[in-house]
Amino acid sequence: MSLDEAVAGCSRHTGRRRLPVAEQPTQAQYEAHGAWVVSARGAYDMNSVEPLADALKDAAEKCPKVVLDASGITFADSTLLSLLILTHRATDFRVAAPTWQVMRLMQLTGVDAFLKVRATVEEAAAA
Repeated sequence: MSLDEAVAGCSRHTGRRRLPVAEQPTQAQYEAHGAWVVSARGAYDMNSVEPLADALKDAAEKCPKVVLDASGITFADSTLLSLLILTHRATDFRVAAPTWQVMRLMQLTGVDAFLKVRATVEEAAAA
């Protein structure tokens, strides 16, 4: 499955559960050290990952090096994990400052063995 297919799959999901506005995940994007950084905040599952998938797809089109600042992710499931793998396949991708929950998910599934995981955004962008 390509990154485009993953984004399209997120768009097709019906019966979405809506979170209160205060709990909606958010993304911010900026350039740092020649990399495009997508900063994610909030909980990501099959009902909320679409905006992040769109942001990572756009980032991969803008810049050959993409960094996900995962320091603000409060919850992640296999949907986010799948998105990380697909983004890794599509571009030079790094995960920066993952929360304990995200790091544990990557460790349990073995994804940390091939994703470029760094302690800070600066380290990820500069590497």
